[in-house]
Amino acid sequence: MERDYDGKNILENRQMNMNREFYEKLCACTAPERVKEQEPMARHTTFRVGGPADYFVSPSDSEEIKKLTELCKKEGVQYYIVGNGSNLLVSDDGYRGVIIAIGREMSGIEVRGEQIRAQAGALMSQIAGAYGGEMKDVIVQVTALDRDGNTIVLSQDELEFGYRTSAVMKRGCIVLEACIRLEKGSREEILMKMEDFKQRRITKQPLEYPSAGSTFKRPEGYFAGKLIQDAGLRGFTVGGAQVSEKHSGFVINKGGATAEDVNRLMQEV
Repeated sequence: MERDYDGKNILENRQMNMNREFYEKLCACTAPERVKEQEPMARHTTFRVGGPADYFVSPSDSEEIKKLTELCKKEGVQYYIVGNGSNLLVSDDGYRGVIIAIGREMSGIEVRGEQIRAQAGALMSQIAGAYGGEMKDVIVQVTALDRDGNTIVLSQDELEFGYRTSAVMKRGCIVLEACIRLEKGSREEILMKMEDFKQRRITKQPLEYPSAGSTFKRPEGYFAGKLIQDAGLRGFTVGGAQVSEKHSGFVINKGGATAEDVNRLMQEV
């Protein structure tokens, strides 16, 4: 019989068994094909950077989200909710725990007159434009899971919208769907306005590079991009990360950037 003097192999085997058991429990909460192990987060962030998540799960409905979060809490495993990854910087070391991604599997859109009911995974580009307007002006209500796994409905007033803040963030809720009210208008005028917004984006924003959009908070009464440009940081580069030469409020992945490059650049700025 082989002897294991340092106990290392025994511990490794035990850990592998625990991991396999937890993986199987995740698969029991949703379809097995929706559960991935060691999934590179660079595939799921608009910065296109980020190391592997231990587990990456794409639930198909609110019940599966509830089961997954309850499992993680019971097993003492960290979890994090992501959407399209458009405002996310993931460490090069990845994420130790479970990433629960609300995406294409929960992207249904239903139109009823002037109201749109959209699941949390629906893209803004599929619902309505977001250039020059704010969601707080059109949201009627939001359906979410609270920290205890209860389904709640928050009205526009209860959402407490502010600049980069809301009751959803403060209360640690998971958004499941939103009801949006839009105004009727001329189809031709709306299409013209959409094209105008599209051209403004193309002209003013570095859409040809991976980024997280406007990166820095806007100082009250001023614009972050203008301050950064005035500080002589337009085009400032750390590794593969750069302050955009087109719009200084954007940090872009110029090519081959790491999360550490992006983080160091942001700290310097």
